[in-house]
Amino acid sequence: MGEEKSLLEGLMQELRRGTLVLSVLSQVREERYGYSLIQTLEEKGVPVDPNTLYPLLRRLEKQGLLESCWETGGSRPRKYYRRTGYGDEVYARLREQWIELAGGMENLLKEDQA
Repeated sequence: MGEEKSLLEGLMQELRRGTLVLSVLSQVREERYGYSLIQTLEEKGVPVDPNTLYPLLRRLEKQGLLESCWETGGSRPRKYYRRTGYGDEVYARLREQWIELAGGMENLLKEDQA
């Protein structure tokens, strides 16, 4: 039973990981800092671990999809992220692909219930 549980947990994690880039890009149209992004994603049903999110934000920035700036005027410095023009283009394409894929998956899963 422990092996089956481990397999299922791994598959579920893989499924979530596959949607994380799209989830993050969908929420950084305007400037967001990491912790607020974690809260927003969780509120919308997409929980993400900080140890997963922060490296992802840095990778997306390195890939040119996000840009960042530091805000130092508050009680503590915060790094804000937002999509670049290129990030907007990539997000739009990923969004279209997701809609097509989700529709196909819905059809497959409906067949299974029949």
